[in-house]
Amino acid sequence: MSTIFSKIIHDEIPAYKVAEDSQFLAFLDISPNAKGHTLCIPKKEVNKIFDLEEEMYQELMRFSRKVGMALEKTIPCKRVGMAVVGLEVPHVHVHLIPLNSMEDMDFSNEVKMSEEEFKELAQSIHVNL
Repeated sequence: MSTIFSKIIHDEIPAYKVAEDSQFLAFLDISPNAKGHTLCIPKKEVNKIFDLEEEMYQELMRFSRKVGMALEKTIPCKRVGMAVVGLEVPHVHVHLIPLNSMEDMDFSNEVKMSEEEFKELAQSIHVNL
């Protein structure tokens, strides 16, 4: 059964995409901890990060690094935090979260943004790969 992320990959569900190549996709989290909270996912549906083949794991980290660097250039923050939790959706995903305080990593926080704010933000972060 396809996950919600697979449906995003296949354009069955809309997303605010910021980067994409043949193997990976990055898009804004629709329930962000902080402005710019982005998810990086492999296009191949795999449940757990350590079940990825080693090469794909390394490539996901390289892809996430490029997206994280774009976030740092776009969003005023002290740094970009990274988390892999994996309990919400059974599809590997790396959370990249612009941080100004430890509270920004608290997944019980949610920043409210309008559709227009999401669109503008995705366009400003957009990563050319």
